[in-house]
Formats: sequence, C-alpha cells, structure tokens
Amino acid sequence: MAKQVEINQGDCLGCETCVELCPDVFGFNEDLGKAEVLKAEGGDEKAVEEAVASCPAGCIIFE
Repeated sequence: MAKQVEINQGDCLGCETCVELCPDVFGFNEDLGKAEVLKAEGGDEKAVEEAVASCPAGCIIFE
C-alpha cells in the first residue's frame, strides 16, 4: 500500500513550513489558519519527508 499524507489539524501551528517545502502536497487554509493536505497520496517523497522533519508541531503523518 502506498504512503499517505495526513495533518493532525488540532496540533498544526499554521507556520506554513510544509507549504513552503512541498506546495504540491500542502496548502494553507486561510479560514482555519492551518495547513491542509492537497494531495493525500503525496508527491516528491523527499520533499514530503523534509516537511515532516521540519514541522515544529510534529503534526504531519506520512505512512
């Protein structure tokens, strides 16, 4: 089974680091002030993994 990307919205700080690192997978929901997944199946795996590692809240799940 392919890896899927999820964000725990409750823990998201809205810093937009993931959006900057991987804009094809992550977007920013202005209404919520939090990041959201645009493409659950991911994209460039290295970019997604960098976003996971760079998230200060540790709220991105990629498995």
